[in-house]
Amino acid sequence: MKPTISILFLSLIVFALACSREDAEENLNIDNPEIQLAIPLDFPSLNEAVHRNPPTLYGVELGKKLFHEKKLSGNNTISCASCHQQANAFADSHPQAIGIYGRVGLRNTPPLQNLAFIKHYNWDGNKRELEKQPLVPIITHEEMNSSILEAIGKISKDQAYQILFRQAFGDSEITPDRIYKSIAQYEYTLLSINSKYDKIKRNEGLQFSVIEARGYQLFKSKCASCHSGELFTDQSFRNIGFPLNPSTEEAGRGRVTGIPADYMSFRVPSLRNIAYTAPYGSFGQFKTLQAVLDYMAEDVLEADNLDPILKANGNRIPMTAQEKSDIIAFLHTLSDESFITPQ
Repeated sequence: MKPTISILFLSLIVFALACSREDAEENLNIDNPEIQLAIPLDFPSLNEAVHRNPPTLYGVELGKKLFHEKKLSGNNTISCASCHQQANAFADSHPQAIGIYGRVGLRNTPPLQNLAFIKHYNWDGNKRELEKQPLVPIITHEEMNSSILEAIGKISKDQAYQILFRQAFGDSEITPDRIYKSIAQYEYTLLSINSKYDKIKRNEGLQFSVIEARGYQLFKSKCASCHSGELFTDQSFRNIGFPLNPSTEEAGRGRVTGIPADYMSFRVPSLRNIAYTAPYGSFGQFKTLQAVLDYMAEDVLEADNLDPILKANGNRIPMTAQEKSDIIAFLHTLSDESFITPQ
């Protein structure tokens, strides 16, 4: 009888501990306050999705952990952070994204900054809400090559995730929607607002150098038609005559809309932190900012839907060598060192 009693006694202890743990989890008083985004003056209004999914203390913590989670990929080697590297303003240094098994993607990895203000995501604007973006890399053959159910199966075994999901959403259930929401919450907090340009605007004791000041004036006359506002993008889609991606899968915005007038039009990228995000263009056509300006100053690729500003100037933006140097000097004032430095 003694062995039976011992086994029964141990079983009761294990059961009691499990119940106690569950009771403690159920009765956990979770304080999960919203995080107030530091929105500078003159910035555009927030994307409507941010109001429906505001960043919270634990939602952001969970999202950051998922952002760096390699178990989201089919072979546990690739995370969001593998391509979106903080040192590169959450872009990378490759012409085109490199995913699982070294597979090369269609396009250049875009930086992740000030996403709470963006109206369309990705080069072709195929997503209007950030919460609908995370599934794309998870299931894409060239990126993570997995499925959301496979990813959930792997992370659900991690007790740390069970705790974080409870803290963020009230219970420990792991769902696709909660994964997408928490990653989006984290990305909404990636605000770049402390460049030299910003500090000068805030009268924090800095001034443009002579060459930077010249570059700023040139930028406003030659570049700000597209790269306007405090995001340094008007968020429009334009064909600016860059060299074409040889892939037959590429059509730019036309890939989304099916409209011929949108063929090879791409979302105007923000120029914030541009010094950190080379190479440039939808598939990394240009290695340097100098190469971009040299191309734009000469003769861009002709197209029926070429941007009217370029057509009106003979398919170019006239710039002297000195003007290019001045503009580049100004663009470097948009670099936010605090943004690329891990906290």
